[in-house]
Order: sequence, then C-alpha cells, then structure tokens
Amino acid sequence: MKGLLFTYLVTGGGVTLSLFNPFYGLLAYTMLAIVKPESLWPWAVAPGRYSLMVAMAMLIGWSYSKRSTFQFGRGGAVAGLLLTFLVWASGQAYFAPNQELAWKFIEDLAKIAIPFCVGLTSITSLKQLKQLAWTILICQGYVALEMNLAYFGGYNTLAYDGFGTLDNNGAANALVTGLGLAFFLGLHSESLWQKGLALGLGGCMAHAILFSFSRGGMLAMVIAGVVTFLIIPKRPRHYFAFALAAVVGLSLAGAEVRERFDSVFTKKGESREASAQSRLDLWRDCWDVIQKHPVTGCGPNQWPLVAASYGWTRGKEAHSLWVQTAAELGFPGLALLVGFYGVCMTRCWTLTRRLTEVDDPWHGELARAVIVSLTGFAVAAQFVSVESMEIPYYVALLGAGTLKLASVRNPNFQISMSNEISNPNFQDPMSNECPSPNDQSVGLWAGTASAAV
Repeated sequence: MKGLLFTYLVTGGGVTLSLFNPFYGLLAYTMLAIVKPESLWPWAVAPGRYSLMVAMAMLIGWSYSKRSTFQFGRGGAVAGLLLTFLVWASGQAYFAPNQELAWKFIEDLAKIAIPFCVGLTSITSLKQLKQLAWTILICQGYVALEMNLAYFGGYNTLAYDGFGTLDNNGAANALVTGLGLAFFLGLHSESLWQKGLALGLGGCMAHAILFSFSRGGMLAMVIAGVVTFLIIPKRPRHYFAFALAAVVGLSLAGAEVRERFDSVFTKKGESREASAQSRLDLWRDCWDVIQKHPVTGCGPNQWPLVAASYGWTRGKEAHSLWVQTAAELGFPGLALLVGFYGVCMTRCWTLTRRLTEVDDPWHGELARAVIVSLTGFAVAAQFVSVESMEIPYYVALLGAGTLKLASVRNPNFQISMSNEISNPNFQDPMSNECPSPNDQSVGLWAGTASAAV
C-alpha cells in the first residue's frame, strides 16, 4: 500500500507542481528514478510511465517559467560536456550495426541529460540545493533501509537479486554514490534530527554495501573514506566525526565480508576467483576493440553484441563503465564522460579552497559532499557497467548548481588556483587558522583579490 501511495503522490504532485515551478518536477523525477517503485514494490505498483508524465509536465512548466536562469557561471562547463557527450553518442548511433540498441542508449541518456539541464536552469537558491541533496539522500537511503530489512528478515535481496535493472555490484555503486551526501549533511545540518537522519541513512547504505558482497563497492567505500579525511576542514569535531564513522563501518564488517574484500588484492600467482579473472579478460578484449576503433568505437550499446565474437555470451557487459564507454564511443566519448565528472569534481575542489568567502559556508560543504560521492562512484564504476544509472548524474547536478550559485553571486570565486598556489600567505578560510572577519588583514586581503580580478 505504501508503494502505491508513494508512486501516486509523487507522480501527481510532480505533475501539478511542475506547471508552477519546474524545480519541483525535477525533485519528483529524481525520487522516481532512484526509488524505482516498480522494482521496490513490484507486488503493489504496476509498470507505468510515471517518470514520463512528470518529465512532460516539467518541460511544459519550464518552457514558460520565469524562475529559470541561464546564467550558469562555473557550472556551465559541466552541462556543456554532458550535452556534447549526448551529441557525440547520437552521431555514433547513426552508424551502429544494431540501430535499436544504439538508440535505446541515446534515449536513456537523454532522459538524464534533459532533466539535468532543466534542473541547472531552475536552481536559483541555496535552499533548492539543499532540497535536491536531501531528496537524493533520503531516496537512496530508503532503498538501503529496505535492503537492510530484507537482509535481517532472512533473505539477502541485494546480493542475490540486486535492485531494479542493477545487479549487486551496480546497486552497491549507487549506494556508494550517496555516502558523501550522508556524511556531510549529517555533519553540518543545523538541527539534531537532520543529523541523526543523515547519519542513520549513511549507516544503512554502508552496511548494505558490505552485505552486497561487491568488492568494487567495498573498495570504493574505502577510497571515498580516504578522500573524506583529506578534504574535511581541519577541526577536531570533523576528525571526531570521521573517526566515529570509520569505527562504525569497521564494526559492521563481519568475517565473510572481510574475506570477500581481501580477495580484491589476490596476486596473479595466487588463486584468483573466476569472476575477477573474467573481468580482466573482458577488459583485454575491449582494449582490442578500442585499438581497432579508437575514435568512433563499435557504437552505443554494441559491445554486448561484439562480445560474442570474442567467445563471450551474447549480451555480455564489459563490467567497467570506463572501459565499455571507450570500446563503444572511442576515446572522444570516454574523454567527454570523464570530463563531465572530472570538471565537476575539480571545480568543486577549487570552491573548497577558494581565495574569497562565498555567500554561505554550505557551498563549500556541498562541494565536499559531491567530491566524495563522485569519487566513490568513479572507483566502483571501474568494476561494473552502469551507463544508465541516474544517481551520479544528479549528484553532479548538485555540484554544478553549487558552482553556479557560488560563482554567479561571488565574482571573486573566478580567481584561479594558480593565484592561490603562488601566494605564500594564503590561508584556507575553512581552517582554524583563517583570520576572523573583523581582522583588518581580511579586508586588505579581500581588496587585493578583488583588484586582481
């Protein structure tokens, strides 16, 4: 019953509110994309075009909305790379051997790229950024909660069945992508209940990753934790929160999980599990395709067909987003996809190390959350093909929206990192050593930075 209520309320509310403000349509679209009610409650929710109805209403509302702004600031390059990737893939689809599969790839990508651009034009306030961040976190966290309930109920749904169209590795990738949001929202939210909610959902996601038995997901979670330690502000409470999260994560890992994770580091001369060896063999065959078609690739969604010529079962995925993208769309396609995420992450990192203060400290915290989340996604994606998984795109939208607001409202943010590095007296405004706003040196420092612009 709850699944049916959720689906009808989100769909109906999204369609209605989109006509007045397309941003609310984006939130509803994001909810449906992450929760996937037909997969989470298949016994209650019949297959339907719920997302399509919300998307159409969102586009109609966006077409005449006066709330949207096309002033993208530093976030414009992120959207530009995604649209260029869509155009490049569309061009390759015209020449693909299997047109049906090729245009299915374009359709799935367009369902992400168009709402992404609508969302970026509709984000005009920090409040909206927080709403998007909480929407992503709560939806992904709720999926993790349901997986935990099934696990403690006696059946490991995540490990055996995956979630939606994703297997256990793909589902673990989606959960890793939500961890950065959980940590930083839990650390910096104003009210205690928000902190508890974010950290509780983060714990559910971390535990679900462990009992998914996805080695790529576990490795990605560890690396995301290292990145979190490196970019958190240098204050005792941040280190305490990180240490607490690390202790909780380690306590959740049982003997079976530790044994599974240790197999990641099995050397070539030792006994290597068949699934791990098959990935290496798949990547080797993909590399052969890349060498034969370095620019165009074999075409969107065509590798599963080409795999049969290398002795694999027809329909076999490459088990790596990055390797399969290069095989299907060539090095230009890979560069555009990596650039989409890479530019978002590097510019968010620049925001956390800016020379001048932005309007609100939350810009920096959201930027940190995006960096950690996308780092986890990038690592996990090396071990699974997840071309149409939505959550990393929405996290990148959160990053692009943060960059948009921070740069448009504060022109001093445009100062390059080279100025920061070349200034020996630079002090990180997020560190304990940052001078107080009343310090006269701050005014001189800010004035010098403004003059440099």
